[in-house]
Amino acid sequence: MEANGSILTNKYSEGLPNARYYGGNEYIDELEILCRKRALQAFNLDPAKWGVNVQPYSGSTANFAALTALLQPQDRLMGLGLPDGGHLTHGYYTAKKKMTASSIYFQSLPYAITKDTHLIDYERLSEEARIFKPKLIICGASAYPRDWDYAALKKTSEKEGAWLMADIAHTSGLVAAQQLNDPFEYCDVVTTTTHKTLRGPRAGLIFFRKDLPNAPDLEKRVNDAVFPACQGGPHNNTIAGIATALLQVAKPEFRTYAKQVILNARALADTLVSHGYKLQTAGTDNHLVLWDLRPIGLTGSKVEKVCDLMGITINKNAVSGDASAQVPGGIRLGTSALTSRNMVEKDFKIVGDFLHRAVQLSLQLQKEAGSKLLKDFVRVATTQEEGKQGFAGVKVLRDEVRAFASQWPLPGVDVSTLKKPEGLHED
Repeated sequence: MEANGSILTNKYSEGLPNARYYGGNEYIDELEILCRKRALQAFNLDPAKWGVNVQPYSGSTANFAALTALLQPQDRLMGLGLPDGGHLTHGYYTAKKKMTASSIYFQSLPYAITKDTHLIDYERLSEEARIFKPKLIICGASAYPRDWDYAALKKTSEKEGAWLMADIAHTSGLVAAQQLNDPFEYCDVVTTTTHKTLRGPRAGLIFFRKDLPNAPDLEKRVNDAVFPACQGGPHNNTIAGIATALLQVAKPEFRTYAKQVILNARALADTLVSHGYKLQTAGTDNHLVLWDLRPIGLTGSKVEKVCDLMGITINKNAVSGDASAQVPGGIRLGTSALTSRNMVEKDFKIVGDFLHRAVQLSLQLQKEAGSKLLKDFVRVATTQEEGKQGFAGVKVLRDEVRAFASQWPLPGVDVSTLKKPEGLHED
């Protein structure tokens, strides 16, 4: 945060180190070269075989730049479907609309998880690729709690003559700490955000192979796709923040953190299962827990609202089989942030119990609302009405959550010095 809020925000530096459009970038060049070096070191990559572009503003822009480098307009790609845990930038579209640039400018065929196990069926994916003939296969997800079989995907991509790209935005910190399978062994391009499990500022990275005989120009293609094709001058303050985060990733303490993230996710999953709830894939291999609320008649939107009122930030999320991402049947939970606040398994059992109580309260509020409309649900959750107890229940839980959370400082933040911005009213 200190680096991201520094004077480095003030310099334009279109281009690459030692090849800038503007002058006065000698120290910016040093910074970007250092950031590249640390990025390769964080993932144990040989600089003779791998390169990295550290300029993307976000994971989404990193992905579109990668697609621009690898594909021509209307080429075909395959990615995990959004309702099954994939990301918007992996080619998502609906029957009525092409939602993002990845489906507007390219032809996309989503692959899916199985209906029974909710795991990826790699044989079926391979058969679909045989028919569709994609130029690119994307692996990686935003809401898939299991690890990936990159070796199987590599076989499919080689068979079809397709690029293989991994988007490890959610899991990159766990990959760097060698707690999950390594996509760099098999993929041609790997993209990631730099926050989430990597614990840096909000930005993106694109890693690319430099040793491909059939694509000796891949480095130039990626760099040209980032600038000038898809964005302008890099945010040098953010690159400084990335470099700082990557230095932390290389330390032994980070591996301890990554291991604890996974242990905490499993503890949270076990706690929810002990209360009788259904989780997609029945557990987790990473930092994510995807909770299916449909069996108990709730939507993710309602539980998200109640948790907001309690002081717990979660997000509504589609689960496999949902008809609409706007009215999702589940919620997505992650353990990275609370692990950074030094919580361990026993603490996540308490968090899981809070979430159980929030869901039970949501069921009560839904009943008191007398309808399934979200606006009626919010009304009874935020307004005291005669003969209804849900509003009081929200307050009780909020007070307990605040008392619990106050035990765990925010890294790098002195909450006693925080001030509410002028113009915001007291609640």
